[in-house]
Amino acid sequence: MMTIDKPSVAKVEIKKSQFIAHLIPIKIFDQYMQQLKEQNPKARHFVWATRTLNEHKQIEEYCSDDGEPKNTSGKPTLKVLQGGDLIETALITVRYFGGVKLGTGGLVRAYNQAGQEAVSAASLIDTDSLNTRTINIPYNQTRQIDYHIEKLELSVLSKDFDAETVTIKIQGESARLEELHEKLK
Repeated sequence: MMTIDKPSVAKVEIKKSQFIAHLIPIKIFDQYMQQLKEQNPKARHFVWATRTLNEHKQIEEYCSDDGEPKNTSGKPTLKVLQGGDLIETALITVRYFGGVKLGTGGLVRAYNQAGQEAVSAASLIDTDSLNTRTINIPYNQTRQIDYHIEKLELSVLSKDFDAETVTIKIQGESARLEELHEKLK
């Protein structure tokens, strides 16, 4: 699965209607949607779809047609996220009506195209690289662990020192985290 850490925007114009797709991290969805509505007061529709993982690691998906004919915008937007195997993301497409009706097929194609272009413009991150592990080690093993962390290309998120041990929070691919764990045995 893939995700993103910063917004990606793409603009498509079809028969004088503008479709501006915003692929964003889910954590900023509410504030980003509010900003879009404030910045685009003349826009007709704010179509969106989200894909997240719940606490049981199950995928939850939601979408809204926001006044467009049923299943012509929200579902195609969600299918873009599904097709890109994107998770913890939202895709919001702002539509400015250009005066020409596109029909149901035209709407599906337009929302799909705008979403696909936003995904293509995004810097995607493999979610496997976002796994974290916390380890506790004695002070005398700190240099050895630092060496292995660097060699395995892992990231140190935090280091906390107490009276006898060092607690290190590490991020990286699960296979590399497991390799580090094996080296600690």
